[in-house]
Amino acid sequence: MSDTTTTGRRGSARVAPGLESVATAFYSTIPHGSVAGSALSIWVDGEEVVDLAAGTADASAGRSFDATALVPLASVTKGLSSLLIAALVERGDLPGFDSPLASIWPRFAAHGKGGLTIGDVLAHRAGLSAPRRPVTDEQLYDAIVWADELAEQEPLWTPGRGHQYHTISHGALTAKIVAAAGGGSFSEDFRRIVADPLDADVWVGLPREQDDRVVRMVVPGTDEDSAVSTFETHQDHWVLRAADLGRDLDLIELLTSERGRRAAIPGANGLGTASGVAKIWSAAVVETDGVRLISDETARQLRRPRSIGAPVFAGEPPYQHWGAGVMIPSHWQWYLTAESFGHDGAFGQVAFADPQHRVGFAYLTNESGDWERGRSIIEAFRKAL
Repeated sequence: MSDTTTTGRRGSARVAPGLESVATAFYSTIPHGSVAGSALSIWVDGEEVVDLAAGTADASAGRSFDATALVPLASVTKGLSSLLIAALVERGDLPGFDSPLASIWPRFAAHGKGGLTIGDVLAHRAGLSAPRRPVTDEQLYDAIVWADELAEQEPLWTPGRGHQYHTISHGALTAKIVAAAGGGSFSEDFRRIVADPLDADVWVGLPREQDDRVVRMVVPGTDEDSAVSTFETHQDHWVLRAADLGRDLDLIELLTSERGRRAAIPGANGLGTASGVAKIWSAAVVETDGVRLISDETARQLRRPRSIGAPVFAGEPPYQHWGAGVMIPSHWQWYLTAESFGHDGAFGQVAFADPQHRVGFAYLTNESGDWERGRSIIEAFRKAL
């Protein structure tokens, strides 16, 4: 592996021989003079082969984007949270993905949801994608409180007969599932089971002492392809409400404010380095630094197709496909192979694992935009393999 360190726009760089084209694709996503930046990490066979960072982390502070920068993960958090659930299933602390969720959370059976499995709920099939009543501050920042409210809510469609992306509510349901395992808080369990064994710089609920490492988000005045714009301009009432929660929710504020950083919102507010996120995904498919988070069989259960095709409130295709809380290959996002699994996030974040090539991948940016940046890097990596 070759190691070079530079300053300025190209920040720090580590690229294994043969992957120079991946670095070229990465740098092409950051225009010269940009006030934003990005980071890329790729692990193969449990070793980091690409670790790149470039651009600006915080223009107001004159801070460059380097490999230690903590980036709001948005919905990439959903994939990591689902890995935590998979690890708890493998440990025997939770029943399998095909077990009814009501078996560990009886209250969830209300309004015909008793037959829904843990996998169904993680695959966005619960009919609880948006709140019928505006979400309060207490519910937003305490996922368990909101989960209990969701359990009593009349579903938006017949549970199990279709799917719809649970933009923010997915995190509340995830938190309740993890709580049923009887450990600590979600933040504590995520660190103890997933991040700490790998020494991965990823948190869901950030300690105050890490604040200085957080990047400043940059949102261009016009960004019609960004995840935020897509949610906010969609005409369907329930799709809109899934994102704004009936309270004109500001996603940037949720992810970067003092209260937002401290809370554990498992569907949205993780913070991490690209290297930390990619390392976690690597450990989902291959031993990494002596750690394997889940077995091959658990990984197969996690990525088994559970929700495919048009959602209940269908917009224009292409549509995402879902395993148990993870995105799986579709026309929306192919990743590397048909066996890949991971999760995209608002602003253009992309992270996934691939068991065939034993890969963990993460591309993170602080400039809101589309996913073509990450896709172009994935394509360059695919060609280099």
